[in-house]
Amino acid sequence: MNKKLFIVIAAFLLGGNCVMQAQDEKEEITVTDNDGKEEVIDVPEAMNYEVDSLLNLYYSKTYLQPDNDCNYKDENVSYPKEVYIERLGRLPNVMEMPYNDIVQKFIDRYTGRLRHSVSYMLGASNFYTPIFEEALEAYGLPLELKYLPVIESALNPQATSHAGAAGLWQFMVATGKHYGLEVNSLVDERRDPIKSSYAAAQYLRDLYKIFGDWSLVIAAYNCGPENINKAIHRANGEADYWKIYPYLPRETRGYVPAFIAANYVMNYYCEHNICPMRTKLPAKTDTIVVTKDVHLKQIAEVCGIDIDELRTLNPQYRRDIVNGSNKPSIIRMPATATNTFIANEDSIYNHKTETLFTRRSLVEVDNSSKSSYTRKSSAKKRKSYSRKKRRTRAKRVTIRKGDTLSEIAERNHTTVKKLRQLNGIKGNTIRAGKKIRVR
Repeated sequence: MNKKLFIVIAAFLLGGNCVMQAQDEKEEITVTDNDGKEEVIDVPEAMNYEVDSLLNLYYSKTYLQPDNDCNYKDENVSYPKEVYIERLGRLPNVMEMPYNDIVQKFIDRYTGRLRHSVSYMLGASNFYTPIFEEALEAYGLPLELKYLPVIESALNPQATSHAGAAGLWQFMVATGKHYGLEVNSLVDERRDPIKSSYAAAQYLRDLYKIFGDWSLVIAAYNCGPENINKAIHRANGEADYWKIYPYLPRETRGYVPAFIAANYVMNYYCEHNICPMRTKLPAKTDTIVVTKDVHLKQIAEVCGIDIDELRTLNPQYRRDIVNGSNKPSIIRMPATATNTFIANEDSIYNHKTETLFTRRSLVEVDNSSKSSYTRKSSAKKRKSYSRKKRRTRAKRVTIRKGDTLSEIAERNHTTVKKLRQLNGIKGNTIRAGKKIRVR
């Protein structure tokens, strides 16, 4: 593909601002083994997304449309299993794509109830496939891995799982940060298709260094390398996905079969009467670098850009705020708007600043009430101290018969000299029954 054309496609369609949500009801697939025992397998979450959510995204509404010239009858066609085996074997892949009943169940799901979602994904793949292939090529990985986001996110860069994974490649926060994706309150680069694709390629390369088997790599991408190592240990060291299959989490058991099915349907959709949505190339885009904080609404309103389009081009900015004062930040916009931005940069930064940026950088402390409180508090402390001091000085004891000043001083932890000073005694004579101050 022409490099310039790739940049236009890749950079423009960086996702919608609608977060896909799965259906409330958990989806499952039931398979029966050779002994007649039924097994329930969880379906990857993206296979539960409603097609209406996908078609309601900004780029879907703007650049995808049904192919009215397609005359396929909208119904699935079933084939003998030998046909599926032969078709999978013909795919130009280096990764193993075996057939079994579980793979068939997922093929049936994609070509049946999910056929309209497949139609959408075939159209959207025209935008995303060049991005995926560039990243995979950069790390020398099999290009069939470009279908991994099909089962991860149904090709929606704003997809968010119940576990908190985000973006086309469904990175968790910790893994995303480990591979250089910035995630904070204002920025989430897991939703940036270009950056997340290169991070995913690097992660997949690292997993292959660990396992040396692509089926295990795919499984580890889903449930983590620790769970794969546990399953291998429980399978007495067998490092084969289909041997460790019984020891895997339920969703991971269906993950590799779903990946094989995705490869099948994205290549053999015509044989199942699925019409891809037609794709219209978007207008060219360009980037600017800002070193000040700016709100996407400021840019949209001053430059006359649709705010939804601007959000679509910059899905990583999760609250519409570009934190340029923290570090130079890139903003993508229609190429025709970049000159407008440059010519009106000061006006953009000053536009509706008070309403769009409400976080204060400097505040004054009201000390008037605090000073009054401090004065009252200090007065109370002084009075309390005076009362305590008076109570301390006023302590008296009664002289017992036979007492001497030295004995009284010893009992009360004072001195004879102190007793004489407190009571005006000049000699040693004291009288029993009389009270005497000891401090």
